[in-house]
Amino acid sequence: MKCLINLIVPLCIGGGVFASCANLEQVETTDLDQETVFTDSAYTAGFLSQIYVDLGYDVSNNRYRTVFMGWATEHGGLQTACDEAAYKVNSAITMDVMFATGTVNPVSALEDDVWKKAYTNIRRVNQFFANVDKCPISDSEKKQYKAEARFLRAWYYAMLLRHYGGVPLIGDNVYAVEDAFNGTMKTSRDTYADCVDYIISECELAAQDLPDTFSGNDNGRATRGACLGLISRVRLYAASPLYNGSDFGTDTDFPKEVIGYPDYDKERWKAAVDAARDVIMMNKFSIYIRHKDQDGNDAPGWGFHAIFHTNDYYKNTDGADGVTYSNGAYCEGLLECRAGGSSNTREALFGPPTCGGNGNGGYIYYDLAKLFPMIDGKDIDDPTSAYTYDPLNQATNRDRRFHYTVVYDGRKLFNAGDANHVVNTYDGAGATTDAFGAGTVTGYYVCKTMHSQLSGNYFVTTSQAFPVIRYAEILLNYAEAANEYYGPNYEETLGGQKVSPYEVLKLLRKRAAIEPGADGMYGLKPNMSQDEMREAIRLERRLELAFEGHRFFDVRRWMIADQTDNKVMHGCEVTRAEDGSKTWKEVAVRTHTFRKAMYFYPIPYKETVKSENLLQNPYYE
Repeated sequence: MKCLINLIVPLCIGGGVFASCANLEQVETTDLDQETVFTDSAYTAGFLSQIYVDLGYDVSNNRYRTVFMGWATEHGGLQTACDEAAYKVNSAITMDVMFATGTVNPVSALEDDVWKKAYTNIRRVNQFFANVDKCPISDSEKKQYKAEARFLRAWYYAMLLRHYGGVPLIGDNVYAVEDAFNGTMKTSRDTYADCVDYIISECELAAQDLPDTFSGNDNGRATRGACLGLISRVRLYAASPLYNGSDFGTDTDFPKEVIGYPDYDKERWKAAVDAARDVIMMNKFSIYIRHKDQDGNDAPGWGFHAIFHTNDYYKNTDGADGVTYSNGAYCEGLLECRAGGSSNTREALFGPPTCGGNGNGGYIYYDLAKLFPMIDGKDIDDPTSAYTYDPLNQATNRDRRFHYTVVYDGRKLFNAGDANHVVNTYDGAGATTDAFGAGTVTGYYVCKTMHSQLSGNYFVTTSQAFPVIRYAEILLNYAEAANEYYGPNYEETLGGQKVSPYEVLKLLRKRAAIEPGADGMYGLKPNMSQDEMREAIRLERRLELAFEGHRFFDVRRWMIADQTDNKVMHGCEVTRAEDGSKTWKEVAVRTHTFRKAMYFYPIPYKETVKSENLLQNPYYE
């Protein structure tokens, strides 16, 4: 198993501020021997920095790439592999297209994907542990570095776990070439339960020697908050239907315990509640609510935009209702991926053609766009709403997350220095290259995570950092687990704040500038049943966490992907007449196909063929 022993990957060091391992954006690869790296403090710190580089690989919006003659072409990510966005048609067949069309299989699965990247970094951690004591650094630095490395190893195992189920746990081993042939290398998969326990125990150990949070240039490094946040995510997944005693794979000879717990246990939901509680009780994180932009102008919901550009907005400390955020938009981040340097990659990936966009990040479906409620919190087709949905002016009186997620017809978007550039997605009279059928296949583009003062054809760039665990996720984890274990009306006080499934949803809707209403419910139905609350939480996750890599895995752990990803997806076609009037219609765009096997990723065939002990996931053989 070449990916486990990592034969072809040289020792790597990180550039930038080696001594503190702080600048995680600037990374260079250099061939150095092991002795040189671990007898020099700067190289040792740089080696640790290198392990951070793939931290956000699996949820990156340009995860899937093709390489031809040494030239890499970026495509989409998990957003185009599920029901969030339509993939851009091209001559290359990438993994997102295979998931959308139901054609993914072990042979076509990318070798250089999560399996290889995760084990490459796990091996790097093991190399680090085997050699770091040789390094001439202080005991305190060494303790922190070891804790960071331990967390990173847990992180990459968690990445493997939610893709494949149980995987081989290799401990602290650093395998040599001969181990691949003499039978000493471990290639059998451990149980799902053992992997969960290992990840959690590693995080708990790491948390003991890490600060609660970091700030400034140190953001992006492992912290106690990141450790507890990862435990919360892993606990939530472990309690979810796919893994918690489902019948998935039971009609095959595949050992059920490798991909989940054989029997259901409600107490796993309690463990998930407790894990989220641990983060909340730290009293270090909060939802960034700010309804003014960086210049102090009224901008409802602007805080939702700012959290994806913390490097630029950390100085905006004044929020709403007299609340002050000492670290600005960083207040919501538990862990950030800082690889990627400074560029306008996101703007090019998602933006419309007139703004230098290439569409490779995909085009948001109308099926998602229409789910953002009106500003009274009611659905767009709810007759009791105080507002009328206008499909020709879609952002009017809407949840402001719509405006900061979707590029719709008539949306103003920054373009090469022009802050008032209008994106026209209509076809017909006066159509531009941004039009339906010309630039977009759905009538929409994506603007979530895009900077409001950048475009793909502009020379100014900014940090490409993005959050991989944020406090909104933790609160939604709490809401979901509490509803499943205690019920929808459960409420408690944690760290001086009232917390409940209802309170979580109301807080996120408040940040989205949804009106509280006379009843203070932000459009939520009072006295919901457990089933109704479950659906409300799932909707809120879909809107709040869109394009952050959650939806692909959420529909799988809930075991609803055979419904959500197995149907016709839609767009919104706006047509402009010669007199300037517009009409619209909902149109079928793509048919997604889902096969039962696709609840898990296939392990690449090139890996399973190397060892008969490495079992392929069910329904792929």
